[in-house]
Amino acid sequence: MLWVTILGSTVVGLIVLELVFQAILVRLIVPWFENGPPFQVPYSDEDPRADRFEIDTADGLQLQGTLYHHHDRPPRGVIIFCHEFTGSQWTAMAYCEGLFAAGFDILAFDFRNHGSSDGQPGYVPLHWLSDHEMTDIQAAIDYAAARPELAGLPIGLYGVSRGAGAALVAAAQNPAVEAVASDGGYGTNTLMQFHTPRWALLVVPAWVYNLIPWWHSLLTLALVRWWSQKRRGVPFTPVERWLPRLATREVLLISGGSDNYVVPEVTRKLHSLIGDRCQEPWIVPRAKHNRGRTAAPVEYDQRLVDFFGAMPGAEETASEVATLQEPTPVVVD
Repeated sequence: MLWVTILGSTVVGLIVLELVFQAILVRLIVPWFENGPPFQVPYSDEDPRADRFEIDTADGLQLQGTLYHHHDRPPRGVIIFCHEFTGSQWTAMAYCEGLFAAGFDILAFDFRNHGSSDGQPGYVPLHWLSDHEMTDIQAAIDYAAARPELAGLPIGLYGVSRGAGAALVAAAQNPAVEAVASDGGYGTNTLMQFHTPRWALLVVPAWVYNLIPWWHSLLTLALVRWWSQKRRGVPFTPVERWLPRLATREVLLISGGSDNYVVPEVTRKLHSLIGDRCQEPWIVPRAKHNRGRTAAPVEYDQRLVDFFGAMPGAEETASEVATLQEPTPVVVD
């Protein structure tokens, strides 16, 4: 029948049109998805207080690290710092100075393909996480547990931005981690849901985007993720899938109130996935992405000290956080 032929042709035409439109949209959005916005990374020279060391990963790479160790007193615990995308081990004390002053040792390292660590052939890291970062953090945890002067100390993880998401997953995977703090952490799926409209509006007019149904955006999101993983050859780590395992663990979530990249709603979403036992996120007023310590240095340090100080074995007679230095200058990476 004629009407059946017309209907069939129309359906096929719409499907072809949708596939062409999705292909164009995905190819236009993927560069934004992979590159992300420029981050402000705290500038820091090599620190003479740091002891240099090397870590061997389970898959045969060598990572470069530093340990800020208290030689004059027993440390309260060791905090493993996970740096941001494009950062390095030398950004650690821009965030951890208060923790060190309060008696915690700070262990920092360069993720693979960052800083002075080995680069993995064929791997181009993105601001999205892969399982490679989990392997690197596990190597740092194993190193801390085996180093004689750190033996028996409670271990905490503290990450910023991409490193924060990695720290959350690593804590969920490793019961040896007593507590984990995340500043500006995110998961691929959660962050993409908030940014897909922004990316789409960079490549199509607003009136076109407003005509797109919600399911179309979800399909675009899935295709962008699939195409990027195919191009890079490394699957993204599903951060959100691991968060429920932190339901009975000690977790501190921090977000900048003026963060326009990892917006506070992303942090609140991560909190909901962890569960009600997790304390409410601290939204630092007027702070931009990972600039909480710059916006509120005394409160920022005190919250971290109080949080990690509650780890079993890390308790100490309450003391004031040492006098803070001026906020660390930042440069756009």
